[in-house]
Amino acid sequence: MTERQAQIFFEIHKDLSREGPGSNSSTQKALSYIVGLPPEPRILDVGCGPGAQTLCLAESCRGRIVAVDNHEPFLAQLAQKVEELKLSERITPMLADMNQLPFEDQSFDLIWAEGSIFVIGMETGLAKWRPFLGKPGYLAFTEVSWIRPDIPDKLMSFWREAYPAISTIAQNEESIRRKGYELIGDFVLPESDWWQEYYRPIEAKLPRLKDKYRDNAEALEVLALEEKEIGIFRNYASYYGYVFYITRRD
Repeated sequence: MTERQAQIFFEIHKDLSREGPGSNSSTQKALSYIVGLPPEPRILDVGCGPGAQTLCLAESCRGRIVAVDNHEPFLAQLAQKVEELKLSERITPMLADMNQLPFEDQSFDLIWAEGSIFVIGMETGLAKWRPFLGKPGYLAFTEVSWIRPDIPDKLMSFWREAYPAISTIAQNEESIRRKGYELIGDFVLPESDWWQEYYRPIEAKLPRLKDKYRDNAEALEVLALEEKEIGIFRNYASYYGYVFYITRRD
């Protein structure tokens, strides 16, 4: 993706409450799998985006949360919400690269990663973030996964280009165990988690942006890719989805 295409991408995604499929109910459901956290757990939210799940975690437990992302406008959006809700003593937005997180070993009781671990790859994230967890420590993340075996050729072709690492739930569960985690549980996010706070707001923006950039082939290419992704999900949602994996490091 060129620098100009990246600018268009972030214009599409500007001011969304979420930067991927999810909902407060799914965040709370995943958190409910975790027992044994300290009364005020130390939480790291990796790839927090504008922070919808960060705020939900703060409402659902008494922990202190460091929320990291590498896109400053997302952090500014979260910081504004933190100030409005008077949560500055509990949530710290931080500009950081998830490949090189600036923390000491065993700094956190819980690492949270909704829709972000794919950026560096699930197995890489599992390995790189494990040292930051205390003993016991928990890692909860979402990862796009096959949920049926009979994948149509058109869908397979799309994902081979978009995210070649996509795997089945069983394959991801095995990777989790191989990297030294115990799988506590997992569940598929409902289709509504894709639409309500993510795809529908994007769809609403596309006509205006297509008109704005009608003479810009590079921008129109990015917009077409967004439309294609949404159309793929609309037609093939029963074959794949985001899966919440909740794990523990002993």
